[in-house]
Amino acid sequence: MKIAQIPSNEVARLRALNRLKILDTVNETHYDTITQLASYVCGTKSSVISLVDENRQWFKSTIGIDICETGRDVSFCAHAINNPKHLMEVPDATLDPRFHDNPLVTDNTNPVIFYAGVPLKDNEGHAIGTLCVLHNKPKKLKKKQRKALQSLALQVEELLKLRALNNELELSRKHLKRHNDLLKDFAGTVSHDMKMPLANLIVTSDLLSKKYDALLDSSGKKYLKYLKQSSLSLSDYISNILTHYEASSYDLDDRVEFHLNDLLEEIMDLLDVNHDCEINFPDENLSINCNKTALEQIFINLLVNSIKYNDKETTVINITSENSDTFYRFSVKDNGRGIPADKIDTIFELFKTSGEPDRDGKKGHGIGLTTVKQLVEDLDGSINVQSHEKVGTTFTFTIKK
Repeated sequence: MKIAQIPSNEVARLRALNRLKILDTVNETHYDTITQLASYVCGTKSSVISLVDENRQWFKSTIGIDICETGRDVSFCAHAINNPKHLMEVPDATLDPRFHDNPLVTDNTNPVIFYAGVPLKDNEGHAIGTLCVLHNKPKKLKKKQRKALQSLALQVEELLKLRALNNELELSRKHLKRHNDLLKDFAGTVSHDMKMPLANLIVTSDLLSKKYDALLDSSGKKYLKYLKQSSLSLSDYISNILTHYEASSYDLDDRVEFHLNDLLEEIMDLLDVNHDCEINFPDENLSINCNKTALEQIFINLLVNSIKYNDKETTVINITSENSDTFYRFSVKDNGRGIPADKIDTIFELFKTSGEPDRDGKKGHGIGLTTVKQLVEDLDGSINVQSHEKVGTTFTFTIKK
């Protein structure tokens, strides 16, 4: 028996094989379908997708044999990969000096007498294994059978390339997730650490204003007022950042049963509405089963925006709901100033705003609607907006049941 030579690119070849992370994985229908077809087309008892590891050949898919690997020293495929561009055919292994005394050939129960294998190559041309057909009697493939086997080998290569791409995407996803987690931790830590100094600054400005009011001229009082307003604005900005990053940590599988209008009543108790505001709830008090905290945060952000950016004497907000077999559908419609047409495509992007100040003259931070979109998508839903300047805006979103 002649043991196959080690390929000159063995180190790179094994590296390519290991990058696939395919060794010792479970059976997959796509591969099994190809081996079944190869055996049928070539008229052989067995067919195998063999991957040649450092000391063994491991079978990703087998038809007609009940083992999952053999030693590399007895492998026909270890010979085949030395000629990556050519199909290797052994019509009668008992007459071939390389294999005549090979244990796979001399086996009395299921001998390998005929072998034909097409090397399987990766994107860089490394032959990592073969698609091969085996038979227990001498045989020779016809020209059409050889061509068919080579075509099927190309299909295996496409599956392997797709697997390699999926591995790269999964690795990129993990790296991205790790970086995002670090960013969230950083943002959360910094935001928390800044809240207390800001609170102290706000309280101190109030104390200075009260205690030294008689000593301060108009400019001093104005500067203290600016200091407090800026501190409050920054505190609000930090709170929005915290809400945005905390939203990504919601356990969306934590579902509870509740009624929509009851939730909206709770939200109204939380909102500080200091002007005429008419909020109309849905006619039907819809029963909902989902993550209540996430839906509450969505409605809070939408309602706060409708109230803050309304320029009418009386703010009117209409909330509707629908119930389908697979989704809940909601809309929040207001009679506000509307979103400028050139801003509507970016309104859900982080830190992007309409550019308009709210009814108190303060500009938004561009965080709330990003949080809304994130939560809606995390709930397997979608959101869209329709807006007309000086008429109003309607946000419509769905969440999956």
